[in-house]
Amino acid sequence: MNFEFSQEQNLLREQALGFLKDYCSTKVVRNILDGEDSYDQELWTKVVEMGWTATVIPEEYDGLGMSYLELCVIAEELGRALAPLPFSSSVYLATEALLAAGSKEQKEEWLPKLASGSVIGCLAAGEGTGQVTPKSLTTSADASGLTGSKLPVADGDVADFAVVIAACDSGDGASAYLVDLNQSSVSRQKVDTIDPSRSHAKIDFTGASAQLLGKEGEGWALLNNIYDRAAVLFAWEQVGGSETALEMAKEYAMGRFAFGRPIATYQAIKHKLANMYVKNTLTKSNCYYGAWALSTNAAELPIAAATARVGAIQAYYFASKENIQTHGGMGFTWEFDCQFPYRRSKLLSINIGSEPVWQEKLIKAIETSRAA
Repeated sequence: MNFEFSQEQNLLREQALGFLKDYCSTKVVRNILDGEDSYDQELWTKVVEMGWTATVIPEEYDGLGMSYLELCVIAEELGRALAPLPFSSSVYLATEALLAAGSKEQKEEWLPKLASGSVIGCLAAGEGTGQVTPKSLTTSADASGLTGSKLPVADGDVADFAVVIAACDSGDGASAYLVDLNQSSVSRQKVDTIDPSRSHAKIDFTGASAQLLGKEGEGWALLNNIYDRAAVLFAWEQVGGSETALEMAKEYAMGRFAFGRPIATYQAIKHKLANMYVKNTLTKSNCYYGAWALSTNAAELPIAAATARVGAIQAYYFASKENIQTHGGMGFTWEFDCQFPYRRSKLLSINIGSEPVWQEKLIKAIETSRAA
């Protein structure tokens, strides 16, 4: 299968690349790491003005009604810029949950706000260490409201509402709920992570008011569907970041001299850069497959999403690690920017499930496909 972005989509890429070069330098990322803010609010405002938060939201809900291919392009450039924003939580996860399972009233209430960037959404599924399952859920909902704790919740400290996965009152599986996070029965505490430019929080619910999202007992199926779709977008973001790591390493190797020659002329460094390039290129081919499956809602989406996700995790970590090694001892210092893609690679590798989780999903998706 031959696949490439269209001329219009590549023009969007050029626009996004130029915009982020102007407004999202590594200094912006460093300011978040050095400061107290959870994300760059000025950059968020400008991204919203560009219409990126409204990309795939239908026009009837004040969105742009564009395809997921455009969103993949935007995701890659945000990843390349290492943008310190709650974009993935609000757009890849919360918006997708509403598009997939929201009632007409819920969509009318929340989608225009998400499109305009006036609210930020997040997804709350995890409950501490280990992989959460329908049987392990302790957060539950009944007539008195939603009760329990979620940790870690990406962008949970800055979000206005959350899609929460909780055990059903009937005891039959899991359901998804829309929860306003600004009510008094919700408390939030920011938690430290390896990458402070993507904030996380612990959220406690004590009888919080919640609306059922979708059908009762179908929350786990909804979560898996959201994760499959989001995995493609995360993979594009990761491949953008891995290309930034390669570019950092290449520029340093070309400008750093040892024994009168650029270190890029030495075989050991050449091999590092070549291996980074090969892994990035292979991952990008898997991301193209994922983008096609996502944009067409193809039956192969679970396989394509898992393939892209596993490859992107591996390529991003490898590139960010080799970038530090190429810089030598200075690569480990706070003053150098090598830490930014490394931090982001580690964080994104577990945001919607770790590499082993997605390897297992890939195996099961292939088995299911063969059985069919």
